[in-house]
Amino acid sequence: MTKIGNLRDPDDDTRGRIGVVDFPDQPLGPEDVRIRVAYSAICGSDPHLAEGFFGTDVPIGLGHELSGVIEALGERAHRNGLQIGDRVAGNFLRFCGTCTPCRAGKQQFCEHIQDYNRPGMAETVTWHESQVYRLPDAVSLRHGCLLEPTSVAVRIADKTRIAVGDRVAICGGGPIGQLALQIMKRNGATSLTLIEPIAARREMALRHGADAVIDPVAEDQGRRAADITEGAGFDVVIDASGSPRAVRGLLDIAARGATVVYGAMYPHDFEMPLNLSDYLYLKELTLTGVFVSPYAFPRALQLLPYLELDELTESVFDLEDATEAFAMHLSGAYPKVLIRCNDLEAVS
Repeated sequence: MTKIGNLRDPDDDTRGRIGVVDFPDQPLGPEDVRIRVAYSAICGSDPHLAEGFFGTDVPIGLGHELSGVIEALGERAHRNGLQIGDRVAGNFLRFCGTCTPCRAGKQQFCEHIQDYNRPGMAETVTWHESQVYRLPDAVSLRHGCLLEPTSVAVRIADKTRIAVGDRVAICGGGPIGQLALQIMKRNGATSLTLIEPIAARREMALRHGADAVIDPVAEDQGRRAADITEGAGFDVVIDASGSPRAVRGLLDIAARGATVVYGAMYPHDFEMPLNLSDYLYLKELTLTGVFVSPYAFPRALQLLPYLELDELTESVFDLEDATEAFAMHLSGAYPKVLIRCNDLEAVS
């Protein structure tokens, strides 16, 4: 990224800009792994960087959903059995393991979480060996770059505390919503419903296990939810939209005693009114969110061979065409857009 600003801003002088820039090579420490990147997928959070959401300076590298091939190992980077030539993906965050939150089993609050936050939309990236996972033989490099978003969907499933037979609604048919839908199906969800205004994404959900879909623009969301759940409401409600407009009605379709998980990134100044009497006292809802995905990557890796990922990986641009790739992402024509950083298909 070369300029902070809204990527959709019509004013060329103030619009954020995506471009290809040169950065120095990252040093290879004794416990580090250098990966030649095959694919790096665009995350919904990447445009937020361009908007200055995280207070970052430009130019800044983007990309944290990636796959690739190991091309170099530090002298002590062998504890996980990694070898040069391995096909891998990983966690863009390194949890230090020594701060108070890490030692308390709360890695998501690691006090040194940014130390190895290195961009993956690049020819190579260097990560600590603890961040790197060897891909199963059945998972291509193209599918493998979805390990990180799959880990988010796994963490969302963890936080729902779903019981087999629970009625589940998911708001938002982007990558996280689609992955969460497939994972919740495997967890025994019933009345599994996707709420999404884009018809193609509703149809994708039906192909991948949804029992019902709701168009929140053309349909009465509350009435449809009541019909689907026979008036009971959903036991689990997941927001994967990040849309202030979309989240406002979700508490109303939740059953008494339901769990509602906010699993997306929201505008930093967005505040949602909450009637404590209605939702926390009378309905006893449990409301929670998701930041990052500690302890989820090994299980996400196990799931990858079983997920339907072709439709999430069909739009691919080369690294030099990153500007066009982001334009396609912003268009919403595809739920996911991938950037091919190196042509490594021969080993995928």
